[in-house]
Amino acid sequence: MTRKFESLEQEWRAYLEGTHPSIRFGQRTFRLVPSSPRCKMCSAPFGGVGKAMFGPLGFKPWAKNPNLCAKCVTSLAKQDISGVEIELSFLFADVRRSSELARRVGTMEFTRLMQRFYAVASEVLFGNEAVVEKFIGDEVVGFFLPLLTGPNHAAAAIRAAEDLLRATGHGDEDGPWLPLGAGVNTGFAFVGVVSSGPATDFTAFGDAINLTAHVASQAGPGEILVTDVAASAAGIQADALEHRELSLKGHPMGAVVLRTSAATPPAGSSA
Repeated sequence: MTRKFESLEQEWRAYLEGTHPSIRFGQRTFRLVPSSPRCKMCSAPFGGVGKAMFGPLGFKPWAKNPNLCAKCVTSLAKQDISGVEIELSFLFADVRRSSELARRVGTMEFTRLMQRFYAVASEVLFGNEAVVEKFIGDEVVGFFLPLLTGPNHAAAAIRAAEDLLRATGHGDEDGPWLPLGAGVNTGFAFVGVVSSGPATDFTAFGDAINLTAHVASQAGPGEILVTDVAASAAGIQADALEHRELSLKGHPMGAVVLRTSAATPPAGSSA
């Protein structure tokens, strides 16, 4: 396909925003081959005869988000650092008082809880079109790209946070099986592939990510702190919600507080 971009950054932006011509070309080509599910970038089939035909060639679900194929992601690594700065949304969620919990239940039980948490968090984040950036100890980090979520990535991040707290039992009569707090933020960050020899990683860097981590650290059990910019981007009517002023290492920031309970409607709901 003829290159139509003046720079690699422009091409990356088109990929991550879902407007690149090769995405449309792949969708026209692969849609003729059965069957679903498919890569959301190139439409390569992950099931049926298509899986048998194209899976060995690298068109198989990517580990960080099975809604994309590994071939699409690795093909973007054209130099040591390939990517672009775009606007996206981030979710950090971690276990509250995890050290105390580990001492109380013992090492093996705490390990089982964390394994369950990783499995549940992966399912929830993938179901909400997130890229799972990483699991770090008792924390999960996800980011939400326009390529996967469409333009309303902030609402997708908030829904994922609410779903994750519900999936860990917040709002249940017996209480959560794992106490979580979460933070959601929207901002600009570098997104791309960073390579070192044969090793490559699709990741995101930037101040917006660090701020999200600090926001999440100030959320109590069962709380989601959503920065004002993310709440505004998601169309949340904040007037009736608790507002909290945060001091984030020299970055004062406001956030609305969402508390997950059995009666809490999903983000964007009119209920």
